[in-house]
Amino acid sequence: MTGLRDQLPPEKVERLDRYEAALRAWQPRINLVAASTLDEVWSRHFADSAQLMALLPPDAKRFVDLGSGAGFPGLVLAILMGNDPERSWTLIESDQRKGAFLREVARQTGTAVDILSIRIENAGKEARLGRIDVVTARALAPLDKLLGLAEPLFGPETVGLFLKGQAALTEIEVARQQWSFDVSLVPSVTAADASVVVVRRLKRWN
Repeated sequence: MTGLRDQLPPEKVERLDRYEAALRAWQPRINLVAASTLDEVWSRHFADSAQLMALLPPDAKRFVDLGSGAGFPGLVLAILMGNDPERSWTLIESDQRKGAFLREVARQTGTAVDILSIRIENAGKEARLGRIDVVTARALAPLDKLLGLAEPLFGPETVGLFLKGQAALTEIEVARQQWSFDVSLVPSVTAADASVVVVRRLKRWN
């Protein structure tokens, strides 16, 4: 998906261009992305996030992105999906400054998302999010800890889509010591040593 720009309609390209411009404007004040990747926003961040589109269940309605940071992957996915009144995206980011950035990008791109500036650990009880269909995260925490953060949002049919690097298999084995879950690995289309960890039927071992 390195040619993401060529695959999108002009309206989506324009929105992501606004996103990139905002990222560049805010980066000197807030460390949103690694400085070395700022000139590769489309390939390193937008395309990496967009690859999850192919893995979203077609009937999913409620989405939550954990530790959204600069908006990857949640805000990118929300932009690509468009404003469907039957679907909702919630971005959870405890850093107030990053939350402000996310709100500004959402405003500039006309994207309907809920942005919660709360700790992920409190999201399930404080936000009253209800049943979630898809939970996403990127570069947030090792899988065992990430599953602990995501578990309060999981129901029987919830799917977790977690972007992981070359240590994905090791992280899965460590996580199995605490968690019961079904898992599949989907090779990343943007990095040869990366994967999307797809988690279903998540439960803590008793």
